[in-house]
Formats: sequence, C-alpha cells, structure tokens
Amino acid sequence: MKFTKMHGCGNDYIYVDCTKAPLADPNGTALRLSDRHFGIGSDGLILICPSNKGDFRMRMYNADGSEGAMCGNGIRCVAKFCYDKGLTDKTRLAVETNAGMKYLDLTVENGQVSNVRVDMGAPGLAAAEIPVVGLGDTVIGQPVNVAGQDWVMTCVSMGNPHAVVWCNDVDGLDIDKVGPQFENHPMFPDRVNTEFVRVIDRQNVQMRVWERGAGETWACGTGACATAVACVQNGLTDKNVTVHLRGGDLEIEVTDGSVFMTGPAVTVFEGECD
Repeated sequence: MKFTKMHGCGNDYIYVDCTKAPLADPNGTALRLSDRHFGIGSDGLILICPSNKGDFRMRMYNADGSEGAMCGNGIRCVAKFCYDKGLTDKTRLAVETNAGMKYLDLTVENGQVSNVRVDMGAPGLAAAEIPVVGLGDTVIGQPVNVAGQDWVMTCVSMGNPHAVVWCNDVDGLDIDKVGPQFENHPMFPDRVNTEFVRVIDRQNVQMRVWERGAGETWACGTGACATAVACVQNGLTDKNVTVHLRGGDLEIEVTDGSVFMTGPAVTVFEGECD
C-alpha cells in the first residue's frame, strides 16, 4: 500500500489514493498504522475515493479505528493531495464527506497547493443534531459539571459533535484527565470532541482540543469552526476570528448561512507498507 503522510496545523493523517481500488479493512488499517510506536504514526487514516456526486469522496478514520464524519484539517490535505498528484487540475473542488458536500478553493504556489479555503456549511445548534441529551433543545452558555469542575459549555455540530468550553489557563489544563471525561460523558451518546478555549480579544482565541477516538490533537478544523460559532453565539468575538492552536493558526469566518475555514496543508513524506 502506497501512502502519503500529511498534516494541517499538526493534525496529521495517513492518506491513501483509493480512486482506482478500495482499501480492505480500513478500520483495522487505521488502528494499526496510526500507532506512533509500532505504525506510521498519525491521528488517523483518510481515504480519497471516487464520488458520484462531487469531484472526490473523503472517508476518514480515527486512530482507534472508528469512522468519523468530517475532518476540517484533513479535507484541506485531500485537496492538496488531489491537485499536487495530478488527480485534478481544478482549483475549486466539491468533496463528498459523511457530513455532506464540502466546497474548497485552492491557493496554488509554484505548482503546488499551499492554502485551502473550505466552505464548511451551516453549523447545527439543535441538541438532537449534535447529539447532547438532558440539557434542553439547545446548549448555549450552559453550566455543567464535568471531572469535578464547573464549566460553561456551548454545543455545536459541524457534521460531527463539539462541546466548546471556556478555560482561563489553556496551557496548564490537564487535558488527558478532563478530555476523556467529556468525550465519554453520558450526555453525549455518540461521544464528543471537546474544545478548551481562552478568548484573547474580539479577533483572537486560543484553543486546545480533545478529539473523540484520537485524544489530544494539535489542531481540529471542525473544532476551530465550532469554537468560532460558539464565541459568536455568546457575544465573545467578532465573526472573523483567528483560532490559535498548538500546531498553527486557522482563519474562521462565520456568516449567516455558513462557516468558512482557511488554513495550510503540508505533505510530510511518502512511503509503502504491507
């Protein structure tokens, strides 16, 4: 199997071209190859597949082998993979995901993609859409107690579930303790991605993320979008905000009908494995 290792702001995945032939057992492959000691090492596996609806279809698998609906950093790398490897010459792509069709605008420099702007679609705020149970029809600025601490939480779906909570000391957070307790809390029947956020000013926020099925990652594109939406919903920032993550920065624009994310996509190395 030929693969390409890529990352968006340090959120790294193994990419495999499945446009001509499918990959057998992607769940098991993701689990085995994502291991950072005995495998290639990654936050998961992303397959680039043919699509009857768009230019390509993206399927993504977390490091624990579970299939996810959407990955914002991953889909930018899908666009770079497809353009740089000559699978397309388009600079605007429609990519089918399990969270619906996403539209991407590619910035090309010296024949290769450097940045990608993604129309991530409309956020979901209904509790049933996320899903989150027992806290009302929507969860916006809701006090909750998790891991023995009081938090203020806003829940957002970006095709996958997010719980955004505010934290004064993001750097000092014991995320390995708190993250799993959010992820596996009974109020989230499908588990949840959790963003721990410090508002710097009206245009800047700092974020760390605990992703379901992967643990802490250095960035999360859908999480950055959910964070911007949550900040706007709570009146904490403007609609254009820079989200500062451990692996880099993402530019997020919240409009009335959609959320736009702009950020880099980087190829790390290529190889083959059994």
